[in-house]
Amino acid sequence: MPDTYQALPGQPTSLWLATTPTTDLPTLQAGLTVDVAIVGGGIAGLTAATLLKAQGKRVAVLEADRIVEGVTGYTTAKVTSLHTLIYDYLIDHFGEEKARAYGNANQTAIELIASLVKDKAIDCDFIRTEAYTYTDAESDLDKIRAEVKAALKLDLPAAFVQETPLPFPVKGAIRFSNQAQFHPRKYLLALARDIPGDGCYIFERTTVTDVAEGDPCVVTTEHGKLSAHAVIIASHYPFNDKTLFAPRLTPHRSYVLAVQLNEPVMRGMFITPDSAHTMRSQPTAEGDLLLVGGEGHKAGQGGDTVARYQRIEAWARENFKVQTVKYRWSTQDNGTLDRVPYVGRYTPISHNVYVATGFGGWGMTNSTAAAMILCDLIVGRENPWAELYDPNRVNLTSVPELVKQGVDVAKHFVVDRLPEATPAELEPGDGKIVRTDAGDFAMYKAEDGAITALSPACTHMGCFVQWNPAEKSWDCPCHGSRFATDGRVIQGPAIKDLEQIDVNQQGVVE
Repeated sequence: MPDTYQALPGQPTSLWLATTPTTDLPTLQAGLTVDVAIVGGGIAGLTAATLLKAQGKRVAVLEADRIVEGVTGYTTAKVTSLHTLIYDYLIDHFGEEKARAYGNANQTAIELIASLVKDKAIDCDFIRTEAYTYTDAESDLDKIRAEVKAALKLDLPAAFVQETPLPFPVKGAIRFSNQAQFHPRKYLLALARDIPGDGCYIFERTTVTDVAEGDPCVVTTEHGKLSAHAVIIASHYPFNDKTLFAPRLTPHRSYVLAVQLNEPVMRGMFITPDSAHTMRSQPTAEGDLLLVGGEGHKAGQGGDTVARYQRIEAWARENFKVQTVKYRWSTQDNGTLDRVPYVGRYTPISHNVYVATGFGGWGMTNSTAAAMILCDLIVGRENPWAELYDPNRVNLTSVPELVKQGVDVAKHFVVDRLPEATPAELEPGDGKIVRTDAGDFAMYKAEDGAITALSPACTHMGCFVQWNPAEKSWDCPCHGSRFATDGRVIQGPAIKDLEQIDVNQQGVVE
């Protein structure tokens, strides 16, 4: 195993998964008919199911693995409408009315979460707190002040401050009051307990492979088919998409450490304008921990991801009295071309298939708002935010980003097909794209010397995967699919595993 991998700090799991029980729900019962099928068991899917069941709808949540163990299980769980710096941008690109709709949607989402916690008596460490976007650089102050001005114009709870709870000085910050934080798995597992029954279901280990729109729609899974009058695709990245969303979504990875301090942990949620550093506290049975994150990059393009964890740890130790690192994890979010999520009808001609994706790192409130939008659309109510979030909106200001995304994907279709090494150069615990007489393969050498060879072409759209040394996974640099060392899909949009190639212990194809 490479020495750098041994130097990774903390247990390799999220705090949320480490402090909650696992689930063991049934697989699909083929032949069922429900009102709404929901693909994805994260915060968007489970919140939508909760709201729709309350409206008398029969719902079925279909999760490929275990609920709340995907992207939602690896969040930093900031329940806030302060999304770094966004409101000045939204006013410039969408106008004041739509910028106000975005702020209102996310503020309302905070209150929906708070009301569900109260009404269902959910013990999920929910507390009210403040959110800050801060800077220690003089050059960022104008952006901070412009954001404060924009937020106040939209009647958001904003203020400019130069003092924060951080243990180091800042040049300035925008503060949003009366925001919140919680333990996302405790919250969502409580919601999930109330979903089954009265014609409603949650199915785990049920991978959806196709959705055929109609009346009813037919959802095909590895365990059979299900019929539904409406389908919501809330699988983080639309699993069945090849052309509609692929050019308009950018998968982004970032990294988090949960650290124990030798000093009191400050209250509040903090992020820098460039998202280089993000922090928040979290109570645990062993005392408060500080979540410290950052080091973001486009998925599959992280290079030495081990070094990213190490840089976060070094920064944390420079700024806080760190006793130990308890947990480490990474997360993946999809950004949209114009920074507003895609929530609504899947295509302009869709009548019964809906989508929720592109939450841009702010999924706690944006996913909750998405669930409210989709619930209203399905039951036939007007929603004040639906036009803004419409996946089929036309926004000419996003054209340059569309071109940039296309160029980036095209580059990886060409450059990434150049092999990095030969089988003999693989070290234990390492993976590389290697060239052999039989072709190029994604090869991984286990600590015991056993070699696994895979087809390097992502099963989504054919980009060559890249090795992620920190998570020991193969990541697609084009659309963010991730695969385990044995080729198994661990994150979509891909739904098919990478093909295994038979090789001997020297990496020679047999």
